[in-house]
Amino acid sequence: MSFPALVEPADELTVDEVRRYSRHLIIPDVGMTGQKRLKNAKVLVIGAGGLGSPALMYLAAAGVGTLGIVEFDEVDESNLQRQIIHGQSDVGRPKAVSAKESVQEINPLVDVVVYEERLDNDNVLSVFEGWDLIVDGTDNFATRYMVNDAAYFLKIPYVWGSIYRFDGQASVFWPHAVDENGESADAPCYRCLYPEPPPPGMVPSCAEGGVLGVLCASIGSIQVNEAIKVLTGAGEPIVGKLMIYDALEMEYRKLRVRKDPKCALCGENPTVTGLIDYDAFCGAVSEEAADAAAGSTISVVQLEHMLKEREEGSRDFVLVDVREPNEFEINRIPGSVLIPKGDFLNGSALEQLPSVDSGTQVVLHCKSGVRSAEALAVLKGAGYDDSVHVGGGVVAWVNQIDPSQPAY
Repeated sequence: MSFPALVEPADELTVDEVRRYSRHLIIPDVGMTGQKRLKNAKVLVIGAGGLGSPALMYLAAAGVGTLGIVEFDEVDESNLQRQIIHGQSDVGRPKAVSAKESVQEINPLVDVVVYEERLDNDNVLSVFEGWDLIVDGTDNFATRYMVNDAAYFLKIPYVWGSIYRFDGQASVFWPHAVDENGESADAPCYRCLYPEPPPPGMVPSCAEGGVLGVLCASIGSIQVNEAIKVLTGAGEPIVGKLMIYDALEMEYRKLRVRKDPKCALCGENPTVTGLIDYDAFCGAVSEEAADAAAGSTISVVQLEHMLKEREEGSRDFVLVDVREPNEFEINRIPGSVLIPKGDFLNGSALEQLPSVDSGTQVVLHCKSGVRSAEALAVLKGAGYDDSVHVGGGVVAWVNQIDPSQPAY
C-alpha cells in the first residue's frame, strides 16, 4: 500500500545541496521534490548503538534536515565491533556527542539535536513532541513498548528494528496512517505484533547472546530505506509487514501483520490509555527469580572473602557459572565450574551438583545476575534452601575485583 508523503517539501535546495544530493535528484521516485521533503524532515533516532549507528550515518548522508539523537551511554571498547559511528578515540566519551560529531562530519548541512538522557515515562512524550518520524534502535523490550505507546499517543509513525546473533527484523508501525484516498489504512502497532513481552529470561539480550556486527548495518539500512519512503511518499513502506532476515542462510522473508482488533493500545476497546510501568510489564526477571534472590544475593566482595575461606579450608561451597561455554572462555571467576542455565531449566544440572543432604552450599553467578537468579529459583524449588547467587555477576567481578580480565 502506498501512502502520501509524510513531510511537505522545503522551499528550495541550495547549489551545494544540489551537488551533494545529485544522485538522489536523478531518481524519478525521489527527484527534487523528494529531496526537499528530506531537507524539511525531522527524524529522531533512539540510540546511537548497533542500529542507531548506520541509521544516523545514512540519514545524514541522505540529507534529512534535522536529526535527533537520544543516547545516555558512553562508548565502550566492546561497542566498536558493530557501532561504527564511533571510533577508538571515542572510548569513554558520551555516545551522543560522538555520534553528533560523526554526523556533522558526514554532512555539515544537517542540524543535530542531542538528548543525552535515558528515555523514561517522565520525558518520553516531551522528547518525541515535534518530530516527524522516529527510528527505534533500542535493545530492550521495556523501552520498545514505551516507544510504541508514546508514538501512538502523539500520532508519530516509527521505524522499528531488532537484531540478535544472525537474525534481524524490521517494520514500520503507523497505526494512524491513511492511504492515498484519505481512508484509514488499519495499520498495526508493535503491540499488535507482540501483545505480550516474552517471559523474563527467555530471550537473551545482545550483551548475553551476541550479535554479528554487520547485521546491524543490514537492518539499520532497511530502517533508513523505509524512513526515506515514508518521508517522501516513494514506493510502498513495510507498514503492516514484518521483514525477517537470516544472515546465515542469506534469506529475507516478508510476513503480513494485521491490526489486532483486541490490541490493548490501538484496538476497539483499548486498555492502555496512557504510559504504564514498562519495567514491571516486561520484567527483568520472573517473579519466582525475584523471590528466590530476595535475601539470597551476595556481592562480589563477599564472594572474594568466601573463596579465600574455601582455600583455607574453613568453608565448603561449589561456585557455579551458569553462562554459556563461549562466555566462559572470555573470562571467569577463579574456582567456578560451568553448568549453563539451560541445564537448570531442564533439570540435568541437579545431577551435577552435591545432593541437598550433603550440606554443601551452592553459589551461582552469570554475567550480570539475571540468569543466575533464574537458576537460583530452580535450586530453591529443589530444596537447596541455602543457595545464593552473586549480584552483578562476572561484570562486577571484573570491575571491582579483577580488572586484568577482559570485559564483554
